[in-house]
Amino acid sequence: MSDLCIRQLLAAETALDNLTVRGWVRTVRSGKGTVFIALNDGSCLSSLQVVADPEKPECAAIAGLGTGACLQVRGQLVASPAAGQRWELVADQVELIGGADGSYPLQKKQHGFEYLRSIAHLRPRSNTFGAVFRVRSALAFAVHQFFHQRGFLNVHTPIITASDCEGAGELFRVTTLDPASPPLIDGAVDFSRDFFGAQTGLTVSGQLEGELFATAFSKIYTFGPTFRAENSNTSRHAAEFWMIEPEMAFCDLLGDCQLAGEFLHYLVRYALEHCAEDLEFFDQRIEKGLLARLQALSDASFSTMTYTEAVSRLERSGRSFDYPVAWGRDLQSEHERYLTEEVIGGPLFVTDYPKEIKAFYMRLNADGRTVAAMDLLVPRVGEIIGGSQREERLDQLTARMLAAGIAPQSLDWYLDTRRFGSCPHAGFGLGFERLLMYVTGMENIRDVIPFPRTPGHAKF
Repeated sequence: MSDLCIRQLLAAETALDNLTVRGWVRTVRSGKGTVFIALNDGSCLSSLQVVADPEKPECAAIAGLGTGACLQVRGQLVASPAAGQRWELVADQVELIGGADGSYPLQKKQHGFEYLRSIAHLRPRSNTFGAVFRVRSALAFAVHQFFHQRGFLNVHTPIITASDCEGAGELFRVTTLDPASPPLIDGAVDFSRDFFGAQTGLTVSGQLEGELFATAFSKIYTFGPTFRAENSNTSRHAAEFWMIEPEMAFCDLLGDCQLAGEFLHYLVRYALEHCAEDLEFFDQRIEKGLLARLQALSDASFSTMTYTEAVSRLERSGRSFDYPVAWGRDLQSEHERYLTEEVIGGPLFVTDYPKEIKAFYMRLNADGRTVAAMDLLVPRVGEIIGGSQREERLDQLTARMLAAGIAPQSLDWYLDTRRFGSCPHAGFGLGFERLLMYVTGMENIRDVIPFPRTPGHAKF
């Protein structure tokens, strides 16, 4: 037998002969005539203990072995006499694939997250970030599995776009024009001479394109990178992040909320079932009580209240919030947490927000003041999913665009779906990194994405 990963070996039912294992050294210690090596290949949090005889010629490579070195070990998997581990590998041969000296940055000691961000190319080898990125991989798979099981079509929406879905003007510009001497017309840059013949940027959302496909395939979802040129250095903002955005034809706000609740339940339960070892690590080292919190959410039902009722509850709370509460103002994290943690005691959908604080594409309600929008709020975090029923009526959508200062002709292709075979439809967006922060207990978005992009930082 050969080429089994360490996760498989640690779960073995019987001893095994003639194994080949490869990985990186976490620790090395010496006993009486024996060297003990903790070897990890990234397949799980736990390392495999390798027991080697330094006097054996086939194990000569362990002389001067340091943390971070890459090894190939051949040997026998046997029951371990040591407490806390079932198996160990008795080495017949140790081959040094790649050495690491004392300058290796991840020596056996505590490292702060800020320091580890500065060595993002090596931090996946640490326990914390190994666990983070295994959970990230598992939940990415779970996202696709959830939608595949429900008959959704996966759509790859464009990275480069000429539209700003949110209308916030926070696009990263994409151009091949010479910044030192761009072509001008009437004193302004002439983007008609740019590569795409128009001003373009990196997408902030795949929603608009997703809506186009929903009116052909009924149920679709996108899962890809999005970008915001927002000069923010908070722990919750990054310039590059991943979004999951389903769109459903023949769906109203109630159906939108139902799917969003099912989706969050599915992902949390998947993590509890398939990432148990890593979540136990986070529960012990990152956030005490994490497992209990996730289990509570996986079992919870979802409450619903309108924005108007939420504002009324906040105003009657007697609390002094940092941000004043008033109808027409957006809810802040402190308001959302109060509602979920102290009013409801669990997850909450807040619906029907004032039209002035929501995007142009959200369906106008019969009262003329609010739109069919929803935010899913969870304890500790606040908003984790945002969505709406989309405005399917051409006249109403055009009016909303004009009110928002968006020229309808700039999105003529979007309006065509309302001109030809329009139908009620709805969708929502879930920021993947925000989900990962919630599931792992990590408090900074920079620590749940492999190579974070933030103001002033684009290394690696």
